[in-house]
Amino acid sequence: MGVRRNAREAVLQFLFQDDFLGLDSNQEEAAEERFADFCSLYDVQKKARPYALSLLQGISRQRSNIDDSIRNHASNWRLERIDVTDRNILRIAVYEMTFQDDVPPEVAINEAVEIAKRFGTGDSPAFVNGVLDSIKVSLA
Repeated sequence: MGVRRNAREAVLQFLFQDDFLGLDSNQEEAAEERFADFCSLYDVQKKARPYALSLLQGISRQRSNIDDSIRNHASNWRLERIDVTDRNILRIAVYEMTFQDDVPPEVAINEAVEIAKRFGTGDSPAFVNGVLDSIKVSLA
């Protein structure tokens, strides 16, 4: 498994933890400290940490834009009703597709689908793929 995949999975787990605990990942400074603690507790690869932190900071800064994009493309789903794992997978992928110049949308989608297969439900990969494909079309 690649360094960036490990980073994405660490960010997913961190965001899931924040949702579960009711914490606000939008507070970038607090999130950075908590992420350092998270990395030491959950043995996140040292090589993956810089990219993971970059993703986490970017998602924190762009959270409202990312969530708006998900809301606009997840037909018949309120953001709050989307499974917490799927929602955070979507946040990571939308951030990469929209704000990362070095990640082609196809790569972000493929990575999100693969992570959904590992961490989501049986329906997660298709749902994540559908929402992200819709977003990709709107970005073109």
